[in-house]
Amino acid sequence: MNRRVFLSLLLVTFAGAAFSADGIKVACVGDSITAGAGVKDAKNRYPAQLGELLGSGYDVKNFGNGGTTMLDDGDKPYKKQKTFTDAVEFAADIVVIKLGTNDSKPQNWAKKDGFAPSTKSLVEAFTKANPKAKIFLCYPVPVIGKGNFGIREEIVKNEIIPLIKKTADELKLPVIDLYAALDGKPELFPDRVHPNDDGAKLIAQAVHAAVKK
Repeated sequence: MNRRVFLSLLLVTFAGAAFSADGIKVACVGDSITAGAGVKDAKNRYPAQLGELLGSGYDVKNFGNGGTTMLDDGDKPYKKQKTFTDAVEFAADIVVIKLGTNDSKPQNWAKKDGFAPSTKSLVEAFTKANPKAKIFLCYPVPVIGKGNFGIREEIVKNEIIPLIKKTADELKLPVIDLYAALDGKPELFPDRVHPNDDGAKLIAQAVHAAVKK
């Protein structure tokens, strides 16, 4: 092999390595908290802050959609939104799923038997899109006091979180405890449901720690 051919192959090898490093795709799937409701500055939405923390080797996309539920029979199922289609087509290497807050509304939680099957089918959709994807399930953040918009703390804490844990255990998926990350910090929730810029920072930090673990 002459020197010119060797150098050409070397350049191709490095280019391929650089492309792989830059191509770690992260999909942030969720409801209005992921989308950025409650955050004043768009650059402080949790997926944007996560992208800053992860650095240039990652491509982080925000697939949050306000009001959506994990429940396929909820009043606004995530899987019936274009956001879901876009997230699946992205075929991410890492998928962070943060749903469940809106499921605590009375009209949705009346159909709670469908929560675990809906979670499993959502995970399956991302696994089919990229069989090598690493998928994280997140516990919802706390709901402060009497809640808002029909969203209820007692349901999030005592019913939804245990169901997510059980499903994650069954699927052997890692869990990111966003409830613990923001628990005891009511000042971060101006409307008792949506974290502000500082709250989004704590979410980003918790997700970053899990992804880089």
